[in-house]
Amino acid sequence: MARPPTQQQFDEFAQVAWPRLYRTAYLLVGDHASAEDLVQTALAKTFGSWGRVRTLEAAPAYARQVLFNTAMTWFRKASWNREHPTEVLPDPGHESDPTTRSVLLDAVAALPPRQRAVVVLRFYEDLDVRRTAALLGCSEGTVKSQTSSALDKLRTILGDPTLTLEVTQ
Repeated sequence: MARPPTQQQFDEFAQVAWPRLYRTAYLLVGDHASAEDLVQTALAKTFGSWGRVRTLEAAPAYARQVLFNTAMTWFRKASWNREHPTEVLPDPGHESDPTTRSVLLDAVAALPPRQRAVVVLRFYEDLDVRRTAALLGCSEGTVKSQTSSALDKLRTILGDPTLTLEVTQ
């Protein structure tokens, strides 16, 4: 049986995993500060159960699962999304077309939390239907119907009925 990773290995893992977890969290919650809070909470929970992580190879998937579970818990709270971000956002970094990115992020943010989670997992994290269903604790059929509904809503929001996103199984 493999030995659980050490605290030093957790520290190294957290540094390496932070950027990807942050990007995923930002896509889920649509706000920089909330995304940072979500990642911090997820990493704290991951550290709290670090002894359950059997190998370092399993750590990214474990932390991602904790991140999504935490986000889903936040989305269920009545107080979720009552705060509104300021009009001035920090520099988003380098993008080839910032107007397209902003429009797409706004469209994804307009989706209900479950549909947003499905879109992030399927198209940003590039997970298949089975793995997405396992992460969200639902059936594969639910993932497919949520994906379909989310894409229909994105097409409506973006005003392009011919919009097609590459769907990977």
